[in-house]
Amino acid sequence: MFEHKSVLLHETIDSLNIKADGIYVDGTLGGGGHAYEVCRRLGEGGKLIGIDQDGDAIAAAGERLKEFGDRAVIVRSNYENIAGILEDLNISKVDGIYLDLGVSSYQLDTAERGFTYREDVPLDMRMDQRNPRTAADIVNTYSESELYRMIRDYGEDRFAKNIAKHIVRAREEKPIETTGELTEIIKAAIPAKIRATGGHPAKQTFQAIRIELNRELEVLNQSIDQMIRLLNPGGRLSIITFHSLEDRIVKIRFKTNEHPCTCPPDFPVCVCGKKSLGRVVTRKPIVPTAEEIEENSRSKSAKLRVFERNSQE
Repeated sequence: MFEHKSVLLHETIDSLNIKADGIYVDGTLGGGGHAYEVCRRLGEGGKLIGIDQDGDAIAAAGERLKEFGDRAVIVRSNYENIAGILEDLNISKVDGIYLDLGVSSYQLDTAERGFTYREDVPLDMRMDQRNPRTAADIVNTYSESELYRMIRDYGEDRFAKNIAKHIVRAREEKPIETTGELTEIIKAAIPAKIRATGGHPAKQTFQAIRIELNRELEVLNQSIDQMIRLLNPGGRLSIITFHSLEDRIVKIRFKTNEHPCTCPPDFPVCVCGKKSLGRVVTRKPIVPTAEEIEENSRSKSAKLRVFERNSQE
């Protein structure tokens, strides 16, 4: 069963200012935890569009949201396609959009999905099982410099160079096929005293491969501006991130949409013509309470940022 504890659930729902007759988009539907709470607050004229690329999530959310009938519309896709999805549904603007980024508890805990470094299973890590490329393809085909760039940029691992070197050396003997094989290779690339004191040695490299394979940061970076444009006046975009790379993108894109002017600071008036699309509601990100962290340790690094569209177009 698709189990996933919704992080910052009440904070996210509150941030959306839900109207009974509003239209809302859940761009990362997962098991439908946030979506259920949105649907509960909708009346006859309200609608929730749930998007997810994971077939297991679609099945689980469909079951969970069944009681709301056609108030909930579920689409298997990537949220980067949000504009086309809404167009197909004859919807031009919505009242709120939210994303709960990263990998779900279900994906992590279902070993055969290949996201975990705690069990020895085939290297998969696809959020969309229709994707022909898996984590094994990246590990076995990327050049040493490509592996280094990926682990350095997306894993922020200071041993990226050595890990890349060890991967290339190991695959010359035989292809790297499982999470267990990769974990052992990574361990060998990290000094013993660091291994003894730090977190799991494979965590950052696994994160890097997952982000690369599923184009997570690229999709996020490309989608925020269009999501803001799809909001009705006063509509909100709420995004939960789980690591600094995602959070940085959200922070920058929100700030740019609030203050898009590119004129030099000494210009007396704006000549670039770029108008603010709204305001950042959260000057500081909203983070989980101590109680939530105790209940769900995976929520520890979560940050929620919220953007509100201008009231006047």
